[in-house]
Amino acid sequence: MCIKIYTSANIHLLFYVKIPPFHLPFNLLQFPNIPQTVTHYPLNNWLPQKPHNIHKDCIFSFFFVTRYEYARKLFDQMSQRDVFVWNILIRGYFIKGPCQESIIIYKDLNFKGVLVDNYTFPFVLRSCSLLSALREGREVHCSVVKHGFESDVFVQSSLISMYAQSGETLDSELVFDQMRVRNVVSWTAMIAGCSLVNALIAFYGKCGLLDVAWSLFDQMKEHSVVSWNAIITAYEQNDVGSSAIKLFHRMLDEGVEFDYITVVTVISAFARLGALDTEKWVHELVKSKGLECNVSLTNALIDMYAKCESIESARDVFYRLPNRTVVSWSSIIGACASHGRGRDAVEFFSRMKEEGIQPNSFTFTAVLTTCRHSGLVEEGRKHFESMRTEYSIVPGMEQCACMVDLLGRAGQLLEAYEFIENMPIEPDANVWGALLGACKIHGNLEMAEYVADWYLISIPRQLTFLLDELEAEKIPGKSSVEINRHIHTFLVGVKDLKLLKSSTP
Repeated sequence: MCIKIYTSANIHLLFYVKIPPFHLPFNLLQFPNIPQTVTHYPLNNWLPQKPHNIHKDCIFSFFFVTRYEYARKLFDQMSQRDVFVWNILIRGYFIKGPCQESIIIYKDLNFKGVLVDNYTFPFVLRSCSLLSALREGREVHCSVVKHGFESDVFVQSSLISMYAQSGETLDSELVFDQMRVRNVVSWTAMIAGCSLVNALIAFYGKCGLLDVAWSLFDQMKEHSVVSWNAIITAYEQNDVGSSAIKLFHRMLDEGVEFDYITVVTVISAFARLGALDTEKWVHELVKSKGLECNVSLTNALIDMYAKCESIESARDVFYRLPNRTVVSWSSIIGACASHGRGRDAVEFFSRMKEEGIQPNSFTFTAVLTTCRHSGLVEEGRKHFESMRTEYSIVPGMEQCACMVDLLGRAGQLLEAYEFIENMPIEPDANVWGALLGACKIHGNLEMAEYVADWYLISIPRQLTFLLDELEAEKIPGKSSVEINRHIHTFLVGVKDLKLLKSSTP
């Protein structure tokens, strides 16, 4: 039945509870002693003292329908508390918070010698998961074994989740392997745990914490292609391409089938190292797996060959593409631009438009880079204006910096300065740096001083950052050498040519 408490102001629906009418010692429709605010009213003044089950129902109702302070007050006033009441409180604090209270209540339960059941553990373990309380979670696991609930599927599933969310993949897999019966809950917990660990590997990789990422990967009993992709990407993102390539070889040795994501990452690592022979090997690997039609992969191959100064191989990959996207066109245009093939890049851009492919901001950056390297001033002006007039693309900082550099290199310093003044966005250090560089090239000291004065007034933070960079200790350079398909990295200036140590597995 629905218990309603009437006050003089309005009706307050306090809780739902199944109570037979003969158990109620008062008339709910006439209850004048209830004050306007029930929060500060002593619960034992109006709640029935017997039977015991009514208190249980009231605690449950208070926790999940109204404020849990009422439930805790009633719990504290109870002279007899069985495990059912303790479980309600543990579950309530997990759902409503704070989760720390669930663990505290559980410890108090054990201290008072209350006999637990299989409903006690899942919410305590979930609280441990949310709080990353691994030590407390292990203690609960010991209690699970002690009380003989190691075969309960729901308790075991909660243990799997707790260990996985704490990064203890070996323990989660051990619990899973020991389960006699597995249901959808346990499988879901295990899959979610593996997904979480893979996400953590990727996260720590992006943060530059390779040791932590490797530790998580190394603890996994079995490595899926997703796990391999996460750890290989982590090393590649942190400019440890040689380690990424070693991991890829190890992945192949263990018989794990790679996918296009794996190869894209490995190709990026090869591109950083400039190891052309090895890159041809990975290209053949792509062909053998029939992945040449994958757009993302072929774009990566174009970029790889361009960085290895093999523009003809990049063009060959491009021509073999059955369907060319704007990314494919932008990649080949950028490849030509980086190798001083200005006319080729402009020609590719024209063909792209003829085939009805809509260019994007990255395409225009590649085209304008081509124009500034090749001194194609009029061509650059035309394409820059077409961004707004033909394609409704608002020029960004990169495109504006290209135009300033293009005009500056051509000696048109005044026009470059006027261009900066009319920019729709606030110019950054790259834009001003392009003009200052042009002033140096053409020996225009007066313009350089004027630009520097304006720069000092307008962008003090960026200048401070640049000065800090000048005072900072320079990171030593490094070189890579390919010997028998193995990449060896050396520090510049090290006389004995010791191999650069990295966070490799």
